[in-house]
Amino acid sequence: MNLNLNEKVILVTGGAKGIGEGIVSQLALEGAFPVIIGRNKADNELAFEKLQAAGGFGLTVTAELSDPKECKRAVDEVMARFGRIHGLVNNAGVNDSVGLENGNYEDFMASLHKNVVHYYLLAQHCLPALKESRGSIVNITSKTAETGQGGTSGYAAANGARNALTREWAVELAKYNIRVNALVVAECYTPLYDKWINTFPNPAERLKEITDKIPLGNRMTTAEEIANMVVFLISNRSSHTTGQLIHVDGGYVHLDRAL
Repeated sequence: MNLNLNEKVILVTGGAKGIGEGIVSQLALEGAFPVIIGRNKADNELAFEKLQAAGGFGLTVTAELSDPKECKRAVDEVMARFGRIHGLVNNAGVNDSVGLENGNYEDFMASLHKNVVHYYLLAQHCLPALKESRGSIVNITSKTAETGQGGTSGYAAANGARNALTREWAVELAKYNIRVNALVVAECYTPLYDKWINTFPNPAERLKEITDKIPLGNRMTTAEEIANMVVFLISNRSSHTTGQLIHVDGGYVHLDRAL
């Protein structure tokens, strides 16, 4: 299917690794111009080199998105280079284990800045261009907002906010024909997931315990499977879909795990 994304400028935060890199790769395959936004210049450039080697074209912007000023600068750089924005994929974040029992105010607020405040700011700064292009927004969110996980209040709260903002923005922006949807991730093996699983005494055993509870295929969701849905949602092929929280998780959240 042609997703009509040729030369469309799509911003992807956290686009250098994991799910973000998968999204960037799929966008490039569709002829889009993905913009990789992240804090690590070396990671951004490595991802961009892979993109170019595969015949793609785009841009990298190094920015610390937990700093509000950096969010504006990132969007300004994109507009200075391309003069247009057709889509925003809010993806950057980290499950930083800021809990209730062992957390504190400073760490909780920092977690919100790392995980949801920049979602709002990037959308706000992109909005004039998105109005012009009648573009779309996809927010990457986590199952933790719905299932809980324990010991990660900041991340769970941020993802609850991501889900709520998805529906709020869908309402507010419908008059501009801007669509807003969310892709809810459950168990996807990324570099951050690998780091987390290796905190357990027996990582392989712990991983098997998790995959055994994923109904469809008893396996992790791949970054490519998530990226495929994100690229569809950001495209005008999903032209009458807005305000939706789409789960790409092999049935992990909503199906009986006793399966």
